[in-house]
Amino acid sequence: MDEYQVVNGFYQSVTYGQLRIGDVINYIKVFLEEDPGAEYSLVIGTDSHEKGLGKSNRQISLVTAVLVHRKGFGGKYFWKKVSQSNIHSLREKIYAETMSSLAFAFSFVPLLKKKLNGEMPSYNLEIHIDVGEHGDTRDMIKEVVGMVTGNGFVAKTKPEAYGASYVADKHT
Repeated sequence: MDEYQVVNGFYQSVTYGQLRIGDVINYIKVFLEEDPGAEYSLVIGTDSHEKGLGKSNRQISLVTAVLVHRKGFGGKYFWKKVSQSNIHSLREKIYAETMSSLAFAFSFVPLLKKKLNGEMPSYNLEIHIDVGEHGDTRDMIKEVVGMVTGNGFVAKTKPEAYGASYVADKHT
């Protein structure tokens, strides 16, 4: 997901319906400002689902979700779905998910910070990756965690990666 895809198009919300990126940022800002002394997490996670087009031109539906969570008091989330083709292996699929989350973070976080104008409660920013110690993705954990931490973000994997494994997964 490149910057163009992040700032253009529509996001979805169970609560608010279809939104533009500016609306997503406004709703997150309002939520953060409701209780400035609370502890918050901003979570970005991506999951994907393969579309059946045959082995020669596999296409996946990538869903990137952004969640804002007030510890002990719930949260809100928004998601965007895009398609990507020429995915030929599980490794390529996991890389596409991780790169989508990173691209979203690099575009979204500066927009959010600009909107908050330095007057924000602190939040922990995490990127959730849909890999874990059990299953076919266990050999990729170091690689994708390294991609995320190498770009300056905190990485969470299963079972702590609820942003990818549960929230984004719901909408693939």
